[in-house]
Amino acid sequence: MNTLIIYGSQYGSTKRYAERLAELTGTEAVDYKEAKNLGGYDRIVYLGALCAGGVMGLKKTLGKMASCKELFVVTVGLADPNDTEYFSEIKKSLKAQIPVDLYNEEKIFHLRGAIDYTQLNMKHRLMLSMFHSMASKMPESERKADAKAMLETYNRQVDFVDFNSLEPIVNTLR
Repeated sequence: MNTLIIYGSQYGSTKRYAERLAELTGTEAVDYKEAKNLGGYDRIVYLGALCAGGVMGLKKTLGKMASCKELFVVTVGLADPNDTEYFSEIKKSLKAQIPVDLYNEEKIFHLRGAIDYTQLNMKHRLMLSMFHSMASKMPESERKADAKAMLETYNRQVDFVDFNSLEPIVNTLR
């Protein structure tokens, strides 16, 4: 199958995963901003950073995929991928964005990324500061995975990137 890995990365962890996945599968990986004509590909593996409830670059990539037969979506964020309630909401959001003929929950994966507050631009620092303030005021029982991750990592440098977590994706692609 003619496969292309496309990624949308804000600060680098999604790009790291995409490049490692490309090595493991012998497939090319490109930034979504550089991906042009996708008509010649049977399968797209899209890795995107979770940012403000969306998946970075996914909408633009979907707009270029008229004849693609298969789509894999891999989200990268700070929240623990084992939090099924949170990722159920992510899947609902993806289902609303992805054409019905390409949406398949068995081809959606979630990976844990990294953050370094010293590297954030001012806009993201302010956004995360506001989110942190809201999350810290929430009763603990109401905090979802993203709020918990925010409180655990706020103003720190953390790296949860684990290339071993790519194994189920590699196995599914085979």
